[in-house]
Amino acid sequence: MEEIYAKFVSQKISKTRWRPVPPGSLQTVETFATGSWDNEENYVSLWSIGDFGNLDSDGGFEGDHQLLCDIRHHGDVMDLQFFDQERIVAASSTGCVTVFLHHPNNQTLSVSQQWTRAHYHTGPGSPSCSSAPCTGVVCSNPEIVTVGEDGRINLFRADHKEAIRTIDNADSSTLHAVTFLRTPEILTVNSIGQLKIWDFRQQGNEPSQILSLTGDRVPLHCVDRHPNQQHVVATGGQDGMLSIWDVRQGTMPVSLLKAHEAEMWEVHFHPSNPDHLFTCSEDGSLWHWDASTDVPEKSSLFHQGTGILPFYSAG
Repeated sequence: MEEIYAKFVSQKISKTRWRPVPPGSLQTVETFATGSWDNEENYVSLWSIGDFGNLDSDGGFEGDHQLLCDIRHHGDVMDLQFFDQERIVAASSTGCVTVFLHHPNNQTLSVSQQWTRAHYHTGPGSPSCSSAPCTGVVCSNPEIVTVGEDGRINLFRADHKEAIRTIDNADSSTLHAVTFLRTPEILTVNSIGQLKIWDFRQQGNEPSQILSLTGDRVPLHCVDRHPNQQHVVATGGQDGMLSIWDVRQGTMPVSLLKAHEAEMWEVHFHPSNPDHLFTCSEDGSLWHWDASTDVPEKSSLFHQGTGILPFYSAG
C-alpha cells in the first residue's frame, strides 16, 4: 500500500474534493478543497499537496499539505463541489448555497454568487420559512442542482440570481444526495430508500422513474454515477450496504454488497478508472473496491451476483 500522509488541521472536516484538471490535460491533481462542520467558525479551504516524496535537507518530506487560502462559511458545510477550475459550490446547513471564486494571483477566495434561501421549511409546525439544510449539490457547467432536508429541488445557473426552476414538493422525506445522469436528467436519493429520476425537460413535478429495494425503507445517504456508463449508479445508506443500479433494468439493484458496519457517507467512482470505487463510513473505514475484469470470479461490478471484493481498506 502507498504511504499515507496526514496533517492535523484543528477543524472537523465534513467534505473533501479534488480540483478537476482541464480536459485533455496530463498534469497531476495537486489541489483540493475542504469544508468544515460543527466548529465555532466553519471554513471552505483550498489546499495543495505540493511535491511529496522529495526529502528536504533535514530528512523530512517536502510538500506537506499547504493551505493556499480559506474563507468563512456560515453554517456547516453539508456538501462541496467544484463548478470549474476556479469556482467551488458549498451547501450549508442554513439552507444557503454559495459559489466561491478562487483568485490564484493573490491566493484568496471570495463569494461569487449566493442563494441565501435555497432551502427552507414551510407549513404547519414550522416557523415561518425556517431554514432547512441543503444536503446535496451537483454541478454541470453552467447548471447547479441542489437538494435539501425540505424535499425541494433547485436548478440554478451560475450567472443567474434566481433559480431557473424549483420543484417545491419533490419529496415528502429528506433528499440526501443528487447526481446528474445526463444534462437534463438528475437522480436523487432520500431518507426512505428511494432513488428518483427527474427530467427537467418535463413540465410536471413528478419523477419520471422511482427505484427502491422492495419492502426496504433504509435511508440512502450518497450516490455517484459511473463516469462512462450514465445508466449505472452506486448508492450507500444507513445500513452500510453498497448497491449498484442499472436504471434501464427494472427498479431493483443489479448488485447488493455488504460493505460497512455503520452508515455509508460517501461513494465515488474513480473518474478515469471507473472499475475502482471508493466508500467511506461512520465506522471510520475507507474502502477501495476493485471491479476489474482480470479477476476470474468477478466478471463485472455491474452484473447480477458479482463477487466484487474490497481491494484494500483503511481504518
